[in-house]
Amino acid sequence: MLVRSLSLTLLACLCILADSSSAQDVAIQTNLMVTMRDGVKLATDVYLPAEAGVEKAGRYPVILTRSPYNKTGAKKLAMYYAQNGYVFVAQDCRGRYGSEGTWHWMTDDGKDGADCAQWIGQQPWSDGKIGMIGTSYVGGTQHAMALEGAPELTTVIPVDAVSNCGVQSMRNAGAFEMRFWNWIMLNSAKGSVASQDPATAEVLKEMVDNRHDYLANLPLRAGTTPLKLAPEYESWLIDAMRHGADDKFWEQNNILDHASKYKDVPVYLVGGWYDSWAGNTTANFQALTKTLKSPVYLIMGPWIHGAQAKSSHGQVDFGSEAAIADELAWRKEWYDHWMKGLDNSVGKSAPFATKVRLFVMGTGDGHKTEDGKLFHGGEWREENEWPLARTRLTNYYFSPKGLVTTEKPQLKQSSTSYTFDPKNPVPTIGGNISSGDGIMLQGGWDQKGGEHVWNWIKPLPLSARNDVLVFQTEPLKEDMEVTGEIQVKLWISSSAVDTDFTAKLVDVYPASPAWPGGFDLNLTDGILRARFRDSLKEEKLMKPGEIYPVTIRLYPTSNVFKKGHRIRVDISSSNFPRFDVNPNTGEPLNDQRRTQNAVNTIYHNAEHPSFIGLPLIPH
Repeated sequence: MLVRSLSLTLLACLCILADSSSAQDVAIQTNLMVTMRDGVKLATDVYLPAEAGVEKAGRYPVILTRSPYNKTGAKKLAMYYAQNGYVFVAQDCRGRYGSEGTWHWMTDDGKDGADCAQWIGQQPWSDGKIGMIGTSYVGGTQHAMALEGAPELTTVIPVDAVSNCGVQSMRNAGAFEMRFWNWIMLNSAKGSVASQDPATAEVLKEMVDNRHDYLANLPLRAGTTPLKLAPEYESWLIDAMRHGADDKFWEQNNILDHASKYKDVPVYLVGGWYDSWAGNTTANFQALTKTLKSPVYLIMGPWIHGAQAKSSHGQVDFGSEAAIADELAWRKEWYDHWMKGLDNSVGKSAPFATKVRLFVMGTGDGHKTEDGKLFHGGEWREENEWPLARTRLTNYYFSPKGLVTTEKPQLKQSSTSYTFDPKNPVPTIGGNISSGDGIMLQGGWDQKGGEHVWNWIKPLPLSARNDVLVFQTEPLKEDMEVTGEIQVKLWISSSAVDTDFTAKLVDVYPASPAWPGGFDLNLTDGILRARFRDSLKEEKLMKPGEIYPVTIRLYPTSNVFKKGHRIRVDISSSNFPRFDVNPNTGEPLNDQRRTQNAVNTIYHNAEHPSFIGLPLIPH
C-alpha cells in the first residue's frame, strides 16, 4: 500500500475554541485533506485534547467516524470524547460534502477507511488504536473497515448498520426497499457534487418536494428525471433497483458470506426491533460469534432507526426504561475498556453484563398516555445467546375462516384466493423503516388509515381490504412471549409468472375504554418476490396455476402477547412504499412498461399446510 501524505489546502485551518472553559479543553483542526491511495483527498476534522486552549502533547486512542452526512454533524460526539482523553477524527466519505471524488454506495469505504486509519496511525497524537462510532451508513463504514482488516482498528460499535444488502434491508428476498429510493432523492439534493451549484440544487430540491408524484410514475429510467443532474446517484439507484439477485453487486459489507474476513476485534452490535437493519444485525451476531475469537455483544431495543435515546416510537410508548439515557457514556465505557485497558463494567453489569441484552416488548397495560400513545411497555433481559436456547419453535397453521391454530389442517382441499392489483397496493403503516422521511411512517402503528397515511387517508383498517388475508388466533387464555427469528411458510399459486407475497405479524389489542376500537399493533413484516422463491442467487419465473412452497423471512422481534389479545398474521402481495410494487408481468426488474392483476392463492390443507413458525419462550 502506498504511503499516504497529509495535504493541507487553503481550506485547512487550526481553530482553538475559547468561548468557555470546557471548549478550551479541545483543539480542532478542520478540513484537513487526507490523500487516499488513488490521489483523491477526503475532508477530515480532528478534535484533540487541550488545556487552556493549547493542544496537549501525548499520544491518545482515536475515535473515528466516516460519514456521508457532513462531518460537522459529529461535533457533539467529538467534543465529548476529546474532553475525555481521546482524539476524535471525523471524515466526509468520498464524493460527499467537502471530500473529492465520486460517491458510490459503500464500495470505496473499506479501502478509504483503511487509508484513513493508516494516516491516523502515523500522526504524533495517535497511540495506534482506533475505535469507530456511527449509525446506519456510518455504521456500515465500520463494517467496511473491519472487513478490510485495517491494522489500527481496535474495536467497533456499529449501530443499525448497513450490511448484507442483497439479502434483507435493501434487496429484501428480491424486492427493493424503497427507503433507498428516498435516500437517493434526499441525498442527491444535499452534500452531492451536483448540489454545490445553487441552481442545480434548486432543481433537485423541487424533485424532492414532489416525491409522491414520482412514486406514482415508477420505474425510474435513466435521463428522464432531474436525478440525471446527479449522475452517480441516478446510476447507482437504477442499478440497485434492477439488481435483484444476491451476487457480487452486493458483495460490499456482505458479512454473512465473508465473516472470515472480518477483523478479530471486540464488536458491539446495536439494533432495534423496529429498525430497518434489524434482521441483519441479529444475523451478523450469529455469523461473527461463530467466527471471531474476540467478544461479540448484541443489544436489541424497541427502537426505530437511530433512536436509542427515545422510549416511544410511532404511536407506541415502551416506558422510560426503554431508552438509553446517556448514549455517549455507555460507548465511552466500552472504548475505555478495550482501548485504554480500564477494568470497568464491561463483562460485569448492564448493558455489558452478558453478550446479549434484549428488550421484551408488550408487558405494559395498554393505557393511553398523556400524549395519546399506546402504552405497550416492556422490560430489559440479559441473555447468553441468540436465538435463545430455550426457544420452543411452534408452528401456527392457517385455516379456513381466518383462524390460526397449532393443529395441522385436515381438509383435503382448502385455499383462499385474492386479486392483487399493482395499481392499488396495500399501503405501508409503520414498520422497519429508515430514510422514509415524507413517504413512510416508522415504528409501531395501529394498522388503520387516516390523514397521517398519504396513500390511505380514510380511517379504514387495512384488514378491511379484500387483498389482505387475515389469520388470527382466538383471544389468548394466558400471556405468550414470542422472541426470535420468524418465518412464514406458505404454499402458493398465482395466475401470474411473477408476483410478491407479504406477511405481517400483528398484536391485536381488544376494545377497551382507552381504545374503543382496539389497536392492531404491527410488530414485524417481510416479503418474498416469487422469482426468487428457490434461491436469492437466481431468478426463476413461475408457471401460472402451479403450486409452490415459499418462505417469507420476517424481521426478528421480542413481544409478549397479553392474555385476551390475539396473534394475527396478515398475508398479501404488497406493502407500499416500504417495498417496490411487483407489476406481475415477469418483465426485467425496474424495466416494466405494463402491469396486470394477479389472482394469488394461499393453500391451507393437509397436503399444503401454510403456517407461521413462532419462537415461543417458556415462562
